[in-house]
This record gives sequence, structure tokens and C-alpha cells, in this order.
Amino acid sequence: MTTMKQIAEMAGVSVSTVSLVINKRDKGRVNPGLARRVRKTADALGYHPNPLARSLRTSRTRILGFISEEIATTPYAGNIIRGAQDAASATGYMMLTVNTDGTSKKDEEQEVATLKRYGVDGFLYAKMYNRLAQVPDCLQDQPLVLVDATDESGSVPSISPDEFHIGYDATRHLIEAGCERIAYIGAAETLLAQGIRLQGYRAALEESGRTFVQDLVANVGFNQPALDQVGALFDSQHPDGFFCFNDARAWHVYEAAARRGLTVGRDISVVGVDNHRLVAETISPRLTTIELPHYEIGYWSVCKLVSMITGEPVPEDRLPDTIAPLPSMDAPWPVRIRCTLLSKDSVVPHNS
Repeated sequence: MTTMKQIAEMAGVSVSTVSLVINKRDKGRVNPGLARRVRKTADALGYHPNPLARSLRTSRTRILGFISEEIATTPYAGNIIRGAQDAASATGYMMLTVNTDGTSKKDEEQEVATLKRYGVDGFLYAKMYNRLAQVPDCLQDQPLVLVDATDESGSVPSISPDEFHIGYDATRHLIEAGCERIAYIGAAETLLAQGIRLQGYRAALEESGRTFVQDLVANVGFNQPALDQVGALFDSQHPDGFFCFNDARAWHVYEAAARRGLTVGRDISVVGVDNHRLVAETISPRLTTIELPHYEIGYWSVCKLVSMITGEPVPEDRLPDTIAPLPSMDAPWPVRIRCTLLSKDSVVPHNS
């Protein structure tokens, strides 16, 4: 293992100078040219800092705690964890993940206590889907970022999808394709995203000079009752465009269209939300959909947390290229990340 002493001898400087450079405390204290020489020598020798020694010096473990509400067992939302892990690795941190079912306060407190015993430097508190959330008392005095949710008190940094623009962008895409009667196939459940996406749908219609028609909205659940509701909307309103709350509900539109001899992508146009692999890779024609930025949410959350712990911003020029652009680390919270529409085959311009 390469030591600071070996770096100092090869670079022709003192061990204290090497320490300042390696620990990024050289600004204003070490000549920039000399600092570059030390870093180049350290790289050539394959030097890696000892995390245990660093934690003893700084009282930091460089470990983050990720508290997941069923995200670890959810296939597509699991990208939040993947993004968080990538960001932790890029910033020199490890991440410990615990999973809760979101129903037992006592179990959640026990998981937090376990992470605290490991001496984690800060916490990520993640929800399975976007909602207003209360931060547990056991996390109130910790560096914390709320992930895929919004803090009810507004006092904790948080990030979630821009639900309004999901509805707005999907509806605008259908309008620009020439659709005249655009339906919204929403969710029957009481969800934060449901109401806000509906607002975006209405705003896009009204911006284009169209009147919102309540009869073009069907809030559906699952299985046969949902298919019956969508079919009834087909028969009574004859829409030519559909914005669906998620990809699963878009399947009901495909099925109802097929039963009426209509072809998606020719007779009607459909936009979903999620880019869920099971749906996106199964139904034909391929579904135009808005991808939820789970990876980006996880990545941004860790970068924000690390900046809170260190008191220094994560350099934005080192952030990765992602499908949805990452918001600024200085963005006022709650942070909303605008999602990306993936144009496929289920929307075809009427004049094509």
C-alpha cells in the first residue's frame, strides 16, 4: 500500500504538504503547481486514501444510510437505489440500505437506530411513490434528504418528479400530433400525482384554446372494471388521443381499441407514464411514454446530502449525463425534476 511518505519522497515535498493536497485542504496553502505534482505522483503510485484513518481524523465515516419504503423490492423504482449507489461511489461514500414496509413506526425507528450505530454521516429517506411525508422524529437532527416525496413542513430538502409537467407534456405531445378529443385515463386511488397530472392535462388543453371536458376523464382501478370504464369512454366520447396515468392503464386503452377494431398509432394515439419494461417491451405498437426519473432522483439526492455533510457543493461539471437533466444542487426545495418523453410508435401525427 502506497503511503504519504512515499509520495512525499518521490515528489520532493514534505509529508504535511502531501497531506494537505490529498485531503483537499491545499487551496491558498500550497503552490498550485506543486499541488498538481503531488496529485500526479499519487496517481502514478496508485495511492488510495485509508477510509478508516480518514474517519478517525474527521469524525466522519463516509457512510450514508438509505431508508427505503419497499423501493428495494420494486423493480423499476429500484433505479433510485442504483442512482444513489452510483453517486455515493463517485463521491467517495459507501451506502447502507434498509427496507421498511412503511406501516410500523417502531420497526422504522429500529432500522434508523441500527444505521446510527454504524455512525452514518447522513440519511436518505425514500418513499415508494411521490407523496407528502412526515420526517420521523428520530431523523430530525440528522443531515437528511427526502427522496421521491415532499416534506410536509417544507424544512427538509426533497426531490420528486415534476408531476404537473408529466400531464402537460403528454397532453401537448398529443395536441401537436393533431388529436382533437384527448382523454385522461387517471387513477382511482387518492394519489398526489393523480391530481397534479390532471392539472397539467387541463393547462395544456386550455393553453391551446380547448375546453376541459369532464366526461373525457376516467379515473380507473384495475382488471375488468377498469377495462369496462375505458370501453364506456370509447363508446360515449370517441376520443382520438389518450393520456394515461401510467403504462399499466395504457394497456386498457390498447385492449379496448382492439375490441372495437381500432389500431393504436393509426386510429388513436396513446401516451403512458413510467417506461415500465414489462409493458414497454411487450405491447405493440411500442408505447410512447414519459420515463420517471428514478435514477436521477437517487443520484441527485446523494449529491445533495454529501454537499450538506461536507459544506461544499459537488462540482456540477462532474455530474453524469442522464436522460432527465439533473437539477442544480442549489435549487430551492422541494425540487421537481422534469421528466423525459420517449416518443415511440403509439402516437402518429394525423397529417402523416
